[in-house]
Amino acid sequence: MTCRGRPKAPRRIECSPDVLYFKPRGVPLKELETVALAIEELEALRLADLEGLQQEEAAISMGISRRAFWQDLQNARRKVALALIEGKAIEITGNDSLDTE
Repeated sequence: MTCRGRPKAPRRIECSPDVLYFKPRGVPLKELETVALAIEELEALRLADLEGLQQEEAAISMGISRRAFWQDLQNARRKVALALIEGKAIEITGNDSLDTE
């Protein structure tokens, strides 16, 4: 039995990256495990850690609740840390399915 919960609210994404993969230098991508970083998680990182917005401001910018923003940000930080510590590639996913401005 699976619980579905509420559907994920669409996020406003202001910045879409040109590069969708990052990997450790000197190791072919096919030899690496990959961590999938959703575009909304990347946007949360950008707003909080690069732009320096407070949680409420960033949530408003993305058109979501503070709780949803916090969850996206925590997931993003965990995934990036995992990739850096364990030498995994990062793939940015979900570019087509979300609202972009």
